[in-house]
Amino acid sequence: MEDHRWISSFLEAQAAEQNAATNTLLAYGRDLKDAADWLARNGSGFGTARRNDLENYLIFCEAQGLSQSTRARRLSALKQLFRFVHDEGWRDTNPAIQITGPGKAKRLPKTLSQEDVTRLLDAAAESGRNPTEQARNTCLMELLYGTGMRVTELVSLPVTATRGDPRMLLIKGKGGKERMVPLSEPARDALILWLEHRDAAEEEARLKGKPTSPYLFPSRGKLGHLTRHAFYLMIKDFAVQGGVSPSAVTPHTLRHAFATHLLANGADLRAIQTLLGHADLGTTEIYTHVLEERLKSLVFEHHPLAKGP
Repeated sequence: MEDHRWISSFLEAQAAEQNAATNTLLAYGRDLKDAADWLARNGSGFGTARRNDLENYLIFCEAQGLSQSTRARRLSALKQLFRFVHDEGWRDTNPAIQITGPGKAKRLPKTLSQEDVTRLLDAAAESGRNPTEQARNTCLMELLYGTGMRVTELVSLPVTATRGDPRMLLIKGKGGKERMVPLSEPARDALILWLEHRDAAEEEARLKGKPTSPYLFPSRGKLGHLTRHAFYLMIKDFAVQGGVSPSAVTPHTLRHAFATHLLANGADLRAIQTLLGHADLGTTEIYTHVLEERLKSLVFEHHPLAKGP
């Protein structure tokens, strides 16, 4: 049952943070269920599997006559699952990290232009049934783009972390790891305004005998805070209102935009690694395509031999 719970949690995160398509989620689910069933038949599971177990499963897949692309997809699903499980702190080790196979070239992360982000921020500020919702929407978007937080980190941010007009936010990320991220002036302004509305609403609820929430973005739902899915739907609405293609906008693309725009404007890759909360610099290096383009333009623009006669 634990394997099925881990698969469900992984697929939920893929849907909310990566905007994975339905067909992709179904394929991941089938692949991971097949692996879980094979491991169970061989006296193992995702919680106890070793590298040798996963390699034997891949050998089994090859013996079944599965194509190279199918085996590559199954290995990719396992790698992503175990990375997720490891980041969540459910396993101390990642047995899939060193397994190689018939892989595919890495795809660059989808991102947004600075103009698109500006449109989204403007749309958020104008969206909502009242000034309280507009303040909340503005704060959500300013914090997301201004810090590069993961959507889960954002919606579950404790309100205590934001008190006192902070210049820095302490964020608890995957695996319980903490990091400090600076707040831009627009993000701080949006935060201060939202806190006024939030605290007034929470005080009104308290006077009515309702429980208050410890989160920056409260909700009366079971979690006590805004859910990832609810914010996902909100950001799609902002895209429509801002004239940005909804298919190009997810909470995760704002995180990519944060990193991409920093790098394009001269930020150090290791600084971006720290801000994003990546344990491995290799994860951050996917953004170097932006740096490469910037360096090319510098050479073509300034090097004397790059100019024609």
